[in-house]
Amino acid sequence: MESTYHKSVLLDESIEALKLQHEGIYVDLTFGGGGHSKAILNQLGEHGKLYSFDQDEFAIKNKIEDSRCILIRENFENAADYLLAIGVEQVDGVLADLGVSSFQFDHDASGFSFRDGIDLDMRMDKRSMLTAKDILNTYSHDQLQKIFQEYGEVRNSKTLANRIVEFRMISKFEKSNDLNQILDSIKFGYFTSYAAPVYQALRMEVNKETDVLKNMLQSIIPIIKSGGRLAIITFHSLEDRIVKNFMKYGDFENTPETDDLFGKKKKLNWKLVHKKPIEPQKEEVKRNSRSRSAKLRVIEIN
Repeated sequence: MESTYHKSVLLDESIEALKLQHEGIYVDLTFGGGGHSKAILNQLGEHGKLYSFDQDEFAIKNKIEDSRCILIRENFENAADYLLAIGVEQVDGVLADLGVSSFQFDHDASGFSFRDGIDLDMRMDKRSMLTAKDILNTYSHDQLQKIFQEYGEVRNSKTLANRIVEFRMISKFEKSNDLNQILDSIKFGYFTSYAAPVYQALRMEVNKETDVLKNMLQSIIPIIKSGGRLAIITFHSLEDRIVKNFMKYGDFENTPETDDLFGKKKKLNWKLVHKKPIEPQKEEVKRNSRSRSAKLRVIEIN
């Protein structure tokens, strides 16, 4: 189902970055259509092991029939705790592709698309409670403005928040049409280029994506062996900034912690494998336009 669910981005580059060992233990934090997991399994020996995670019920249906691969329906924020609970204390490498799958964008039940007539849901895990319609119907003006500014960098976020509050005084948000009519009336340029970051901001708030990413990064490092690697593929500036700062400084604000009063930088127990992120080649972008913003960052544990 990989071809219809999701085209794996930076596939060869990310597999190479893991520096796979034939009998190693690896983790794919974002299983999706299984493309990265399959590529990892192709290089593992008989006694190698892969633990793959995904919270999306549709992704779980892509399970790979291979005894070396264990697929777990769980948010990757909890991956380290889950692995420790089942006795996996150390792994040789971890990969995460933070992109929303093509399937989720195209599948109406996910609510990620801004096509008309789609339920304003946007939950990656249908077991969670908060939906996009809940945000639009209940968040205060200031809360709405903040998420559109921070997660979508929407230029007229204040005006957008005003219009949303005005709309819900006479009606409730239910379908994408309700939001789209507001976006169309205040858009800059083309509708699609304006709507995309608005929907992105709502999706990120629904799924608490920045908090989840930060928690995952902090919790996964301790279970990676010395010499093991962490490879992360990002797709937009906010999440890439989080990953970049963490990998480079050990924090999320580009303000490294210090060990003493003299400002000595905290020593990290990992090193950058590449100074600059790896980006898709022109050929890949031509084949898959959704790969154009992808960046792969890699660290190796000391």
